[in-house]
Amino acid sequence: MSTSAYDAVVVGSGPNGLAAAIALQQAGLAVLLLEGKRELGGGLRTAELTLPGFRHDICSAIHPLAAASPYFQTLPLAQYGLHYLTPPVAAAHPFDDGTAAAVVTSLADTARSLGPDAASYQRLLGPLVESWPNIANDVLAPLHFPKHPLDMARFGLSALQPATLLARRFTGDKARGLLAGMAAHAIQPLSNLTTSAIALVLLIAAHRGGWPLPQGGSQAIADALVAHFRALGGHVETGTFVRSLAQLPPARAVLLDVTPAQLLQIAGHSLSSIYQWQLRRYRYGMGVFKIDWALAEPIPFTAPECAQAGTVHLGNTLEEIAAGERASSRGQHPNRPFVLLAQQSLFDATRAPAGRHTAWAYCHVPNGSRVDMTAAIEGQVERFAPGFRERILARHTFDTAQLEAYNPNYVGGDINGGLLDLSQLFTRPALRASPYRTSQRGLYLCSSATPPGGGVHGLCGYYAARRALRDVFGLPAPPLHGER
Repeated sequence: MSTSAYDAVVVGSGPNGLAAAIALQQAGLAVLLLEGKRELGGGLRTAELTLPGFRHDICSAIHPLAAASPYFQTLPLAQYGLHYLTPPVAAAHPFDDGTAAAVVTSLADTARSLGPDAASYQRLLGPLVESWPNIANDVLAPLHFPKHPLDMARFGLSALQPATLLARRFTGDKARGLLAGMAAHAIQPLSNLTTSAIALVLLIAAHRGGWPLPQGGSQAIADALVAHFRALGGHVETGTFVRSLAQLPPARAVLLDVTPAQLLQIAGHSLSSIYQWQLRRYRYGMGVFKIDWALAEPIPFTAPECAQAGTVHLGNTLEEIAAGERASSRGQHPNRPFVLLAQQSLFDATRAPAGRHTAWAYCHVPNGSRVDMTAAIEGQVERFAPGFRERILARHTFDTAQLEAYNPNYVGGDINGGLLDLSQLFTRPALRASPYRTSQRGLYLCSSATPPGGGVHGLCGYYAARRALRDVFGLPAPPLHGER
């Protein structure tokens, strides 16, 4: 490791670590970015996991929040080869009767496809889609007084509700099931408060620009961010797994893209006893079991809308999805789990050899589960796409322990960096004036264990860097998209 003096050191090259490093470098500081693996990117990595020529997203896959990130939008990432592809259907949700709900950019078209709930859907989403430019920077931020309080209140009144309660606005299975699938991205029981928030954010993103995927794989996002950081003069070192602050070169500020479990290991001795106690009480949520497939042909979904969708939610009705998520949160493994599936190769020819395809999917499981969910996941795909299994050429699986071994931030397979329920939504990882400050001066947390939480948006890193710039250097942070 370099022994040169730096103004700031960032540990971890996931989207938040990269965002933090870039924001600090933009402010004119000398920044060192350290990554434990040889490859940069954290959850933004792509590799041939199954067969040669089949490129799979190892962790994240579809990126509506990356494309719409108020910070990433300010960066010239297209100059470094980042190009998004937007499927015609953002997300499809098939049902046992062979039909599907489909979310497209047009709010009106999506609403019409929901039959008796068309008007209710437009009443719910219409004002939020329209006001999103006013509230995006407030929704995706630490707790503060919003710039547009009335618009924010309209969003909050729905977002704070359990998804099972918000779903009462609808009468048909299509709209109710669609909402449940969106809310299941919260990775917690749908009866929990705030589970409607992620559902609304994802639907708003779909109607404002779709759910894009990066051409070439998720690694393309990381590669563009790294290239921009280097172009600004930033320094990168890989293959340096940080286990102690003593390993780091001198710096006035250190930002760690890790969760509380790793923070305690790396810096526990230097943290106050009260802060350590808070970190130990931090709760992680359900894990995931993930499969990547190399396929001879596209998945033969019965519902035609699914063939146009980058993302497909497999879970049938709200009642079935809610029951499965509740069971997983209680330590059980449902026979019919809710499955999130992405089929990138339908829209990106770089993902597989000519005529072949890839698919990516996961289901939620109890934290730390070692149960093989391959049969259950493939059974769900086969349920809505008869003949799917016949098209499988090869598969690769990750259980929760393997995911954590690949990325230590995925504690017990929790890809959100900690449970995002109401008690940890704004106070993650601890109740403090700033969630990014630790109890040691100059040491900050910049991972998804801080607000606004999981997702590829870089905002946890950006806000941690902004805090460090003010506290340590007395400098302003680069503005977000829409800020003046």
